[in-house]
Amino acid sequence: MTDVTHNPTIPSYTKHNSNAKKAVAAASIGNALEWYDFTIYALFAVYIAKNFFPGGNDTVELIKSFLAFGLGFLIRPLGAVVLGVYADKAGRKAALFLTIMIMAAGTLLIAIAPTYAAIGIGAPMIILAGRVLQGFSAGGEVGSAAAFLVEHAPEGQKGKYAAWLQASMAFSNIIGAFVALGVTSLLTEDQIGDWGWRIPFILGLLIAPVGLWMRRSLDETPHFKAKFDEKPEAAHKEHAPLKEIFTTYRGALLKGTAFSVLWAASVYVMVIYMPVYVQRAFGFTGTQAFISALISNILMAIACIAAGAVSDKIGRRLTLAITTTVLLIAIHPLLWWLHHSPTLGTLITVQSCFCVMVAGVVGVAPSALSEVFPTHIRSTGMSLAYNISTTIFGGFAPAALTWLGTTSLGYSAPAWYVSIAAVIALFAIFQMGDNKKTA
Repeated sequence: MTDVTHNPTIPSYTKHNSNAKKAVAAASIGNALEWYDFTIYALFAVYIAKNFFPGGNDTVELIKSFLAFGLGFLIRPLGAVVLGVYADKAGRKAALFLTIMIMAAGTLLIAIAPTYAAIGIGAPMIILAGRVLQGFSAGGEVGSAAAFLVEHAPEGQKGKYAAWLQASMAFSNIIGAFVALGVTSLLTEDQIGDWGWRIPFILGLLIAPVGLWMRRSLDETPHFKAKFDEKPEAAHKEHAPLKEIFTTYRGALLKGTAFSVLWAASVYVMVIYMPVYVQRAFGFTGTQAFISALISNILMAIACIAAGAVSDKIGRRLTLAITTTVLLIAIHPLLWWLHHSPTLGTLITVQSCFCVMVAGVVGVAPSALSEVFPTHIRSTGMSLAYNISTTIFGGFAPAALTWLGTTSLGYSAPAWYVSIAAVIALFAIFQMGDNKKTA
């Protein structure tokens, strides 16, 4: 991919500045908090459905709950525009601080929302409001956080540094799985349905101040500072990232969006939705599903960093072409095996393979997508490309697959869904340039 971030005006101390490691920690913690809130909604969707979307039918209730999950994604492109432009004008640090504040507000609404039995139609409206806030926040998170990591990374390690963005998502899934396992193990089914499902959301609020403190103590990225210093303040204020993307970088936006289709679909189908899916499709218990999710996400976190590091050596395009092809070939037989051998051992093995394959793609995705856009529009461009794909292929995937599971596709619906996304992504990958050590 074309080197669009190199700037000779950036101080040479960037390579070894300790701020880079601090940036990784801060961005990762904040991103993990953001994803944790999404993860626990999916993990406890069954209980949210019964409390807020009663319909007399378990499948209908769950579809309604996942539709609420998906509706939060409709606002993500707006969040991508508003927060992405804000990050390209005010700085990565300011945008990251704002996203976590908005996410915390959305999580609070869900945690304290009265049930449908208590206030009627107002209950699902509060849930939807919480999801809208979460979606708006998440819309600006990926672009801002990825730009922040790439622009703080030493030369030759940008893939490895940016991979922490998706590794932190795996960490959030691990935390979510631990919390879900604890709740389902210590409480009865009735207790979870009555009030226990709120515990994970409340815990999310308790750790939010840690991310806030870390983000407030950060330095702005050297790349952004250098771009700001190149222009007078008046010219910087007149900078219009959104207009420039749709006039000068439309091709880049199209390629980035097509590539991000697999980024979105693989995460939401094979990682986030899978613990719910295996319970309904294969009869696993919640505890079994959460144990599998815990183990597989540990492997995913490690594999993300490994994939990012490999891409620094052999290039983003080659790494993505290999990992996407492997995923495309392997997903169908793995799901077939789970269908014909629904044991805990098989589930752990299959889910671990899923997460490692996903990591091979998404661990490289942030650095690959960052190289499509230059510094002055990077956050806006990345946020738009990622969130357009996520809105269409990620947000409504659980609801679509819950319905598709009742059709002739049956248990194989997730495999076909991800396969289509992989084919689209492969076309985009081969249209993108390549870059081995620079970003």
